[in-house]
Order: sequence, then C-alpha cells, then structure tokens
Amino acid sequence: MSVGVSTSAPVSPTSGTSMSMPAFSLVDYVVFVLLLVLSLAIGLYHACRGWGRHTVGELLMANRKMGCLPVALSLLATFQSAVAILGVPSEIYRFGTQYWFLGCCYFLGLLIPAHIFIPVFYRLHLTSAYEYLELRFNKTVRVCGTVTFIFQMVSRMRDKNVASMLTVTGFDLWLSVLALGIVCTIYTALGGLKAVIWTDVFQTVVMFLGQLAVITVGSAKVGGLGRVWAVASQHGRISGFELNPDPFVRHTFWTLAIGGVFMMLSLYGVNQAQVQRYLSSRTEKAAMLSCYAVFPFQQVSLCVGSLIGLVMFTYYQEYPMSIQQAQAAPDQFVLYFVMDILKGLPGLPGLFIACLFSGSLSTISSAFNSLATVTMEDLIRPWFPEFSEARAIMLSRGLAFGYGLLCLGMAYISSQMGPVLQAAISIFGMVGGPLLGLFCLGMFFPCANPPGAIVGLLSGLVMAFWIGIGSIVTSMGSSMPPSSTNGSNFSLPINLTVATATTLMPLTTVSKPTGLRRFYSLSYLWYSAHNSTTVIVVGLIVSLLTGRMRGRSLNPATIYPVLPKLLALLPLSWQKRLHCRSYGQDHLVDTGVFPEKPRNGVLGDSRDKEPMALDDTAYQGSSSTCILQETSL
Repeated sequence: MSVGVSTSAPVSPTSGTSMSMPAFSLVDYVVFVLLLVLSLAIGLYHACRGWGRHTVGELLMANRKMGCLPVALSLLATFQSAVAILGVPSEIYRFGTQYWFLGCCYFLGLLIPAHIFIPVFYRLHLTSAYEYLELRFNKTVRVCGTVTFIFQMVSRMRDKNVASMLTVTGFDLWLSVLALGIVCTIYTALGGLKAVIWTDVFQTVVMFLGQLAVITVGSAKVGGLGRVWAVASQHGRISGFELNPDPFVRHTFWTLAIGGVFMMLSLYGVNQAQVQRYLSSRTEKAAMLSCYAVFPFQQVSLCVGSLIGLVMFTYYQEYPMSIQQAQAAPDQFVLYFVMDILKGLPGLPGLFIACLFSGSLSTISSAFNSLATVTMEDLIRPWFPEFSEARAIMLSRGLAFGYGLLCLGMAYISSQMGPVLQAAISIFGMVGGPLLGLFCLGMFFPCANPPGAIVGLLSGLVMAFWIGIGSIVTSMGSSMPPSSTNGSNFSLPINLTVATATTLMPLTTVSKPTGLRRFYSLSYLWYSAHNSTTVIVVGLIVSLLTGRMRGRSLNPATIYPVLPKLLALLPLSWQKRLHCRSYGQDHLVDTGVFPEKPRNGVLGDSRDKEPMALDDTAYQGSSSTCILQETSL
C-alpha cells in the first residue's frame, strides 16, 4: 500500500549540442587551498600546543576533556562524507523525496546509543570499543572484533568521489589526492583526536556554507523555493508514505525508518570512530548530550541535501542537460549542476569543492585516528605492556602516518582496478552489521559465551559476504541492469552511510527476480539488520549448546539491565508484586573478581580500577543481578 504520488525515475533531459564546462578561476583555487591550509593550521596548533608534554591519553582520547558541541559536530562530520553530499541530492533528483523519510530513523538511531551503549562504554573507562569484548568475553573475541573493524575501515578509505570531482572541475587527479592525503595525515598524526575533532568542526561549517550557497543561487535562478516546490509536485517528485512492507523494495517508509535504525546503530552505537568521540567527553552526561545534539544537525543536513536535489530537478526542467551531462554517472549530476549555476560567481565553485573535500577530510581523518587507536590499544599494548609513555606516543603517531600512506596506496590501487575488484573490496564495508550483532550479543544476553560470540561473528561475516558477492555475480550475469526498486546495485555500500548506495542505481525497471536472485536483491538498508540478527541468533544457539557461561565469570558492568529498566516503567504496586529487587538480591555477584581497564592497555585486577569506573555502584547492583537470574535458564 502506498500513499502519495508515485516517484518513478525521470529521464535525463538532453540537448542537441554538448556544453563546455566552465573552468575554475584563480579565486576558486585560492578558496580550495585556503581550506587545506586552515585545516592543517588547526591540526598543527593542537600538535604544537604543549609539545613534549603530550600523553597517549591526550593523543588518542583528547584527555577526555572535550565539550558537548565540538564532539557533536565531529560526530556529524564523520557521518556527512563527500558521498552523502553528492548522493542525497542525486537520489532526490532521480527518485523523489521518499529518501527524506530516512530522517525518521535518526531519533531511535541516536536515542539507543545515548542511553544504552554510551553508559556501558563510558563507565568501563575504555579507550577502544573492542576492549569491551575482552571484558565481556575474552581476548580472542576482542582480537576478532578489532581485525574485522580494521578491514571495514581500510575498505572505505578509497574515495572514488575525488576522481569524479576532478573529472568535472578539471583538477589534477594525483596532485589533489596527494594534497588531501598529506594534509589529513599530518594533522591527524601530530595533533591526535583533539586536532581531528576541531578540524571536523571547521569542516562542518564549510560543508554547510557550500551547500547553502548552491541552494541560494540555484533557487534564485529558477524563481524561488515556492516555484521549486510547485515544479517538483507537478512532476511527482514529492513523495508520500510508501507503506509497502516488502524488504526487497529499495526504499519504503519501513525500510528507511526501521532498517535505517540498524544502520544508525552500527555507525553511532559501536563504531570505534564514533565511540572514541563519546569517550573523549568530559562526563558521561556530556557524551549523551553530544549524541542528542547530532539529531537536529542531521535533520538539517538531510533537508539541505534534499532541497539541493529539488532545486537541481527544477533547474534542469527549464535548462536541459547537455549530452555530456546526461551521459555522466549519477554521482556527477550535482557537480555539473554546481558548475552550471555558479559559473560567473568567482569563489563559489571553489567553496562547494572545498565543501566536498571537507567531507572527505573529516571521514578519512576519523578513519586514520580510530585505526591507530585500535591497533595501539588492541593489538600492540596488550602484548607489549612495558612500553614507556614516550615510546607509545611515537608509535601512535607512526601508526597514523602508516595508515595515511596506506590510504594513498588504496587510492592508487582503486584507480587501477576494474569495477569487479572495486566492488569486491567494497564488500568489506558491509561488516558493520556483524559487529553491531556481536556487541548486542554481549550486552543484552548474559548467557552468551566466547564460543558463541566467535561463531556468531563468523556467521554474520559469511552472510554479509554471501549477499555481497551474490549481488555482484547476479548483476554481472544479467543482460539488463537490476531493478531500480531494489538495493542490489553494483557498487555496494562501503562506509555504511545510506547515500553511498544511492548514487549509482540504474533507472531501468525489469521483472522481479525469484529464488536466490530475489534474496540478493534485499534492500541495502536491511543489510545491518539482517547480518546483526544472524550474529545474535547463531551466537545464542552455540552458547546454549556449549553450556552458556557456566564456569566463567561474568562482569555485571558489561551487561545492560534490560528487564529491570523495563520493569521500572511499571507502576510501583506492580513492581512490588513482581519482587524484582529481592529477586536479584539472592544472586549477588562479587564485582571484585572482575578485571577492569588499567592505564597501560592491559586488563588488571579490580584493585587497579580507574576512579571513573567506580561511579556507578547502583548500575552494578541489584538491577544487573536481576538480569543474570532472568537469563540463566
């Protein structure tokens, strides 16, 4: 059942002659270079400030003294990549505003991390999110989670949108890639997380200014926003609620609102790049507020991207595309549009390209910093705990430089690859769902044990690769492109932002696939939900078959007390009848026997417990033990 106007894809208008694209002016190049210089200056300022007195905690966690607003803007910048800046307007231009309903998932997608994941992680005083896996399960599970995350992040460091920008604007390919990589590597390696966060703040402002310039000039050229809305409505680009529950339909209200929640949880709940920012906050409350603050910014960002798409649609109804533009890849539509409307306005085309490069810088710097952190905390320090502070700082910076060089290498390899190999590498970006499932398995199911966690994670990864490879093989073996109504496109999502998979969807509609081919056409927004559920179900089955947690110690601080939280919502008289408080008191757990996170990255005895981990005695009290009794079967 659908409500509203159908949103079939438009046929790109063409004119009879090709149009030469306007070249960048000197002012445009100055604006672009200014972005790189200021980003580098911010990073070097934080690197030089207190040079020689830096600690590993300052480099990796900004001394846990960051405020709510900069953390929130940094969280947004990590999400708002160049892919999203180009992809959202292109999606709206081609398919209408159905995609805007993705905003419905933002509330739950941020509320759940704020009240579940952040309290658990923050009270354990973690540096790497994967330290939680050792506290909850064992070191093997921690290493498996870390390696999976590294594969995920390395796969997303090859940004094909830089190449598409250069095709349109005339920028030199390798000069731009080298400038981007070198600037990002320097300020990330030297300045650490604090430099990354503050450059993210600056780059977020640049992103919004670039997008607003496009909306302002574009709407003025087509007669105002009122005319934009009227033309979009007349041509069926304003979508209503598409209530079709079919998960194989690419975009419906349920797919966007529910499937999108799992995608958001994999990003904002358990991804190290985001968790690291939460844990850098001054207090747990500040971390939760930063998560809340992302919500309005994301809604504004989504509306701005959607508005650019509608303005672009209205513009090309009046001024048809050239043959060159009409034959371009969909992710280049926005770039051609920007060059069309901003020509003759020196500096504004450069501002928008700076906006796109800001998205790339924020995403790549977050990847460098989080990769250096997990490599240091999860793969090096546990095995070499005797490292001095000075040596650890040098190694952390060396890791960031190393990942920067790897990024440049990935960019070169990607440019030399055919589309098949590019798509194969992008499959690694689908592992966010299995990682989400692994954390949920540990946090919500006290009966889950290490064998169940490992087998569950492997099952989720196999499922992710199966769907990804099946989608590629199916699209290659078909003589016609897949239907525009499913999410099985050739270029799979590589950074789990939904815009990644929206920019290259074909427009041809064919008959619905059947059998396994239909399974491979599952909407990309359900990937995280499907793969995380696989991890949880398989993990629980294996845990039950291998004796649950018998003979193993379970730290109650690693469990989120689901049942007591739900019972607390009931009237007091009902709570007394259920005897939940006395019910848990018979199964008190001695928290003194559990390891906690000490200063040098290795788990130790509770006698070395950090002060922050002691602030939550109530959390580890009767409510946690009630959960243990509930699930002990």
